[in-house]
Amino acid sequence: MKRSEINNALKEMEAMLSEYKISLPPFCNFTPEEWKGKGEEYAEVWDNMLGWDITDYGRGDFEKVGFSLITLRNGNVKMKDKYPKTYAEKIIFIKEGQHSPNHFHWSKMEDIINRGGGNLLIQVYNSNPDETIDRESDVTLHLDGHTTVVPAGTVVKLLPGMSLSIQPGLFHDFNVEPGTGNVLIGEVSQCNDDNNDNCFVPKVGRFPEIEEDCEPYRLLCSDRKFLE
Repeated sequence: MKRSEINNALKEMEAMLSEYKISLPPFCNFTPEEWKGKGEEYAEVWDNMLGWDITDYGRGDFEKVGFSLITLRNGNVKMKDKYPKTYAEKIIFIKEGQHSPNHFHWSKMEDIINRGGGNLLIQVYNSNPDETIDRESDVTLHLDGHTTVVPAGTVVKLLPGMSLSIQPGLFHDFNVEPGTGNVLIGEVSQCNDDNNDNCFVPKVGRFPEIEEDCEPYRLLCSDRKFLE
């Protein structure tokens, strides 16, 4: 992705957060220059990959495949003594016409919540022991206190306010119902490790390769190089 494209995506997400009156922690608003004046007192942000995150999954077509997100809080499975939190929270922004590819998590359980905007669509499958998609067996779902069983490949529609619990091993993707508008998603989960806990089928990249065609507007959680 070009840095200019990332900057535009950040500003679009900021605009929708403002529209829905969602305030962010101070570190999300630091400029790159302000970050250069911060020291070890903000190590948790970088060690746990808090803050802004934009991905096109290596496809090079962000308007169709990708989304924008912020990790607000997170523990660290590799540094439990220093960071003992066992939970994480994200805000995700997916635009109408965008798609987040099919994947499951080996370790993380998460709740996906439609916080506002359009209708979120999530297609669900169980996984096989060899980590392929199980296109045959029924899927047990937990939706806001309601347990139900649906056929493999069912597309679950989450209207604003609704949520789906996603257990480890459950394949899921994200789309927006056409004509309903962009969506703000909340994610509440166990500790998040995007470097090691995503199984995509087919395989894609999680973090983009960035072409630095302009200066960054905000630093991403993977932008620690700008502090060196």
